[in-house]
Amino acid sequence: MCLPGLWNIQYNSILNLNFTECTTAIDFADDLLQITRGKSVREAENFVNIDISKINLWSKRNKLEFNEAKSKTMLITRRKRKEANEIKIFLNNTPIEQLTTMKYLGVIIDDKFKFSQHISYVADKCAKLIFSLSNSPKIHCGLKHEALTTIYNGAILPLLLYGAPV
Repeated sequence: MCLPGLWNIQYNSILNLNFTECTTAIDFADDLLQITRGKSVREAENFVNIDISKINLWSKRNKLEFNEAKSKTMLITRRKRKEANEIKIFLNNTPIEQLTTMKYLGVIIDDKFKFSQHISYVADKCAKLIFSLSNSPKIHCGLKHEALTTIYNGAILPLLLYGAPV
């Protein structure tokens, strides 16, 4: 078992790898997000595979493994390209599943960067919470305004604001 501080020191070194100039790596705890830009889908695909091979080499040196089944890829573009939108990314010689929608750190991201699915998800979650609160016996018996404000500020507002800067 690895202590959190030791893990941070070891895992932080992955951010210092010599990635291609088109790639940025972001980590949060043990989640690694690799963002790669390209002039074409094929160029981005090539850069991603080059940088993933560097990550693979790093993981072998550090006696760590990335889970291919949990690793996902997504092509994000707003342009209507004539080229195929399918990308072939490999981790440990295993193809990584390509998604059109991904939940990362609680924010639903789609392949057009529109966030409409995230907004619908949050609105639905808030509506369910409000519905369950409205069916609460305390609401019908006269819950005071201060208590309702506390519930709103502590339960509903954080749901609405989480990921808002994105």
